[in-house]
Amino acid sequence: MTRHVLVIDDERDIRDVIGLSLEEFGGWQVTSVASGQAGIAQAQAHPWDAILLDVSMPDMDGVAVFEILQTNPKTRTIPVILLTARVLESDRRRFAALGVAGVIPKPFDPVVVWQQVAEILAWPR
Repeated sequence: MTRHVLVIDDERDIRDVIGLSLEEFGGWQVTSVASGQAGIAQAQAHPWDAILLDVSMPDMDGVAVFEILQTNPKTRTIPVILLTARVLESDRRRFAALGVAGVIPKPFDPVVVWQQVAEILAWPR
């Protein structure tokens, strides 16, 4: 079964590296978008197995995007993994309280990021 993952990040390089890792090493299909608004639209338009969501974006931060996704019955069950440079324990507690599936700290290792996603979501590798 092929997994479908949506990546929402305003940095093209991050989107490209994550997409390459998940596709080449994980064997998953990846769609990437550059903004929270585009991410919300994509999340509502297609069935996703997971969303990787950047916390710090200029137009709408990842927490706001996550909260909007949680209000929609069509998107609230999609597991969301946050991508963030904010890895203080207080940030981790705040993110966990939101109900996200997990957090991957930036910078990440592009060779193993797909394994981190698989581990967080308990997907076979």
